[in-house]
Amino acid sequence: MKREQVRERHKEGLIAATHVIQNPANPGEWIVFFKKSAGRSYFLVDENDEVESFDRLDELIEVVRGLGIKFAEIHM
Repeated sequence: MKREQVRERHKEGLIAATHVIQNPANPGEWIVFFKKSAGRSYFLVDENDEVESFDRLDELIEVVRGLGIKFAEIHM
């Protein structure tokens, strides 16, 4: 899901949970996914529909905050 879609769905109350996990393809990076209330999950993707990954957690947290998300679970 692209950033603007996340903002819209969050405002509508359709995102049930936000999770931050290590990128399975590169454990030195972090990715974020959102669970919708219907049980489906979506990764945060860029404009090219590629999963966004972050080298630093603090950078990822700033992005998530900018989307309006106030709570996320971090899985290590």
